Amino acid sequence: MRILVVNVNTTKSITDSIGEQAASVASPGTEIVPLTPSFGAESVEGNYESYLAAIAVMEAVRAYPEPFDAVIQAGYGEHGREGLQELLDVPVVDITEAAASTAQFVGRSYSVVTSLDRTVPLIEDRLHTAGLSARCASVRASGLAVLDLERDPQAAVEAIVEQAVSAVRDDRAEAICLGCGGMSGLAERVVDRTGVPVIDGVTAAVTIAESLVRLGLTTSKVRTYAPPRPKEMTNWPPA
Repeated sequence: MRILVVNVNTTKSITDSIGEQAASVASPGTEIVPLTPSFGAESVEGNYESYLAAIAVMEAVRAYPEPFDAVIQAGYGEHGREGLQELLDVPVVDITEAAASTAQFVGRSYSVVTSLDRTVPLIEDRLHTAGLSARCASVRASGLAVLDLERDPQAAVEAIVEQAVSAVRDDRAEAICLGCGGMSGLAERVVDRTGVPVIDGVTAAVTIAESLVRLGLTTSKVRTYAPPRPKEMTNWPPA
């Protein structure tokens, strides 16, 4: 089984980290292929960058030359999953939805701890669109930019833990979702400080993607995710 794990930003070190985390839970025989888009922003922290990332991720997948069995979109609260599902027959798993759906198996309510406050509405909208918002106690911002996770990991952990503790204490969350692909690998440290289950969307997405492939399930093409109609595309892809 081959699973493409596509970073939404162009920072290769984040792609590498996401790929390592994905591989850590992959079953024997599952090949994890991390991909970095060829264009876009170094970090995705708003609507403009997110829409650009959606196109970049789709093009990265379209350009991949070998067969694959599933795709993971490794960006939290980002646009584009629906477009990938139109393009592909294989399962497409978004880490936002993977984390939230997994959290609901281990607690009555969950909270998301993300990066900057400006990303909170994007995550709330994605959860609502996916039908996963009813049991979301809160979406909390750590105040960190995405790239701060690499620049000062210790300070990043403390900021994330602080918000996770507040979510459990004040919002009555029973599980925590790490709301950024760049937070991949921090779950154990947050568990130690909060005492509740902590879900990393990347690892959750891998296990879900593997299960869908093993069950022989593909994306439904009868209506919402039917392939794009053939038509002339003007100046696309751009030179």
